[in-house]
Amino acid sequence: MTLEDLPDRMYEQFARLGQALSDPTRLRILNRLCQTELSVRELAEPLGHSPANTSAHLQVLRRARLVTKRKEGRQVIYSMAGEQALRLWLAIRDTALEQLPEVREAMRKYASDEALLPDLSGDELLKKVQSGEVTLLDLRPSKEYHSGHLPEARSIPHTELEERLHELDPDKTIVAYCRGPWCVAAIKGVRELRAHGLDVRRLPGGVAEWRAEGRPLDFESHAVQDM
Repeated sequence: MTLEDLPDRMYEQFARLGQALSDPTRLRILNRLCQTELSVRELAEPLGHSPANTSAHLQVLRRARLVTKRKEGRQVIYSMAGEQALRLWLAIRDTALEQLPEVREAMRKYASDEALLPDLSGDELLKKVQSGEVTLLDLRPSKEYHSGHLPEARSIPHTELEERLHELDPDKTIVAYCRGPWCVAAIKGVRELRAHGLDVRRLPGGVAEWRAEGRPLDFESHAVQDM
């Protein structure tokens, strides 16, 4: 390769990233891996794909250096390939949210409600949690919570909300989060809690956004106080 060939070579390599990101299934995989590392089977089941098909998608992402893998016994465990890969996924997502009319309309219709808290910064949120003004609630599955969560967040997976309502203080504002701006569990969870008379707001971001801002996650469990 000569110096004159360098631009063509660079564009070819850049295109590898675009090709790896051009499939909806692979984008869903990245969104899941933002939360925690997962095995092929753990990724395949919620995607509705076979392990073999999911593994093929993961290999494309791995060749693009967007995910990494490790062996744990017979299982292959995948994770995001560092903060740069995380920020790339968030940039793609946020550009689509900002630029694509179809995305904006879907968000307006289904994910833009009065409970949304779009302007609360990380520092403001932590101050409110630390002062006892709000309860920060993580609605993700327990495995994702234990893999890292927002500081002092308490865990009640969305699937357990109904049976654990008594654990939440009805006199406190609850700020809930899940996997991102359009997370169905977060939207439904907030609606369910508000239907029970609780003062609940939804944080559009979560762990991925927190990490992208360079903020540390918490790995200590915070029990919800039994009321």
